Amino acid sequence: MTHAHPLHVDVEVPCLCCLAPQPFHFTALSDQVVCAQCVHHIGAEKSERRDAEHVKLWAARWAVSESAHEEYIAETDALLVARDIDLTALRAQVTELSAVVEGQFADGIDGVRALLQNDLVKRAERNTELARRQIDWAMGGLWRIAGLHHDDPAQPAKCSCGRTAGSCAESSAIDALRQALGDWEKKNVLLLQGGRRHGLPADHPAVLNQRIR
Repeated sequence: MTHAHPLHVDVEVPCLCCLAPQPFHFTALSDQVVCAQCVHHIGAEKSERRDAEHVKLWAARWAVSESAHEEYIAETDALLVARDIDLTALRAQVTELSAVVEGQFADGIDGVRALLQNDLVKRAERNTELARRQIDWAMGGLWRIAGLHHDDPAQPAKCSCGRTAGSCAESSAIDALRQALGDWEKKNVLLLQGGRRHGLPADHPAVLNQRIR
């Protein structure tokens, strides 16, 4: 009977007698696949001895396997205990780091919020200032128009431009704004007198008087 195992190398294959994995070194395909312990078992008259020795062999192998299994269980338990200790330490570190990061993050958020609020305030201030300048520019233009087109005290029925009051389109257009224009002019004259920024045109009498002083 031949076998299909490799030749001229050390292999471990099941013995055809005891069925246990055993070391072999085959030199020919016709070599018996029977381990050294089972060579003397060949023959029907030796079956009783063979069975007894097989039981002894399997019991020994089972004992070795059981011992190895117990050692594995003990090592695994030790590893699990060590892992639990490490996990406890890591959880404590994570908790500590989380508290630190949370505090830093909160500080960062407060800082970012303050920066955003400051930026929003600055933008609002810039927009307000731009709106004021635009209003001043528009009111300055209306002030010049009002200076050219207003009721003539010497001729009540006429505009200062010489046309009749009803026919002067410019005068009619700014009539509804004269009160607001007057309020704006008074406010900016006070700002000028207080040394603050104002929106009066450069040729306004109050500005010219301030320069003369």
